[in-house]
Amino acid sequence: MSYKSIIANLAVDTPPAAIVKVGIELAERFGAHLIGLAAADVPPLVATGEGMVYEGEVMQIQRTEIEKRLAELRAEFESLVPASITSEWGQAVCSPTRFLSVFARAADLVVTGASGDDVFRAADVGSLALGIGRPVLVIGNNVEHLRANTVLVAWKDTREARRAVADALPFLAKANEVVVATIAAAKGDDNVRDSLADVAVYLEHHGIMAQTELITGEVDGEQLLTFARLINADMIVSGAYGHSRLREWAFGGVTRTLIEESSINRFLSY
Repeated sequence: MSYKSIIANLAVDTPPAAIVKVGIELAERFGAHLIGLAAADVPPLVATGEGMVYEGEVMQIQRTEIEKRLAELRAEFESLVPASITSEWGQAVCSPTRFLSVFARAADLVVTGASGDDVFRAADVGSLALGIGRPVLVIGNNVEHLRANTVLVAWKDTREARRAVADALPFLAKANEVVVATIAAAKGDDNVRDSLADVAVYLEHHGIMAQTELITGEVDGEQLLTFARLINADMIVSGAYGHSRLREWAFGGVTRTLIEESSINRFLSY
């Protein structure tokens, strides 16, 4: 298994070089086609405190500014991608999350930065992780080279975690060290130990020799991050946990922590 089509998602308000460089690096590593995407939308008409609304002229100005920025992003993407990599570009004035969700059907992996504060200007990572049916690699801040030398697999015996391990196999196969860790209330839980051992055997069948670690305590995202820093992990692989409630994503605690964390690369799969 390998990634043969990778999306590099660019946000209009964030310098694009880091995400593009990571996309290029991964395309070279896996022999993949690289798709650069960018989108932003004009907010809908809204009432102000004085009862006024944005006029059509103002909205057209905003649209023109977005189109100009998208053209700049395209130029930078095309200037950075070497001729040795096959690539294409896509852009639109629409919801960045919806635009990326549609394009994801043509990709094995989506590479993106963290969510922004404005859903009209940046894709929402949580919605992507739970909604597009593809693994989402969220790059840490200021990361331009994704080595993935030490990868931490946050294991829980669930469908989501099993899917994440399978989706991450190309990264795990190239890592120098893979640690599969789970958090449990007691070290003496044989079911948990058996589960970890089975994952290690599964990975061994794919030529990946993994260590296992049972962390005692309450299931907590911060405890997982502390362990990741202890082993100097440069990527965390995790299932994404949550559900849609009134059209908003409600996340499990660990997933919420990983989405909000910005110091490490996170590979999320649902």
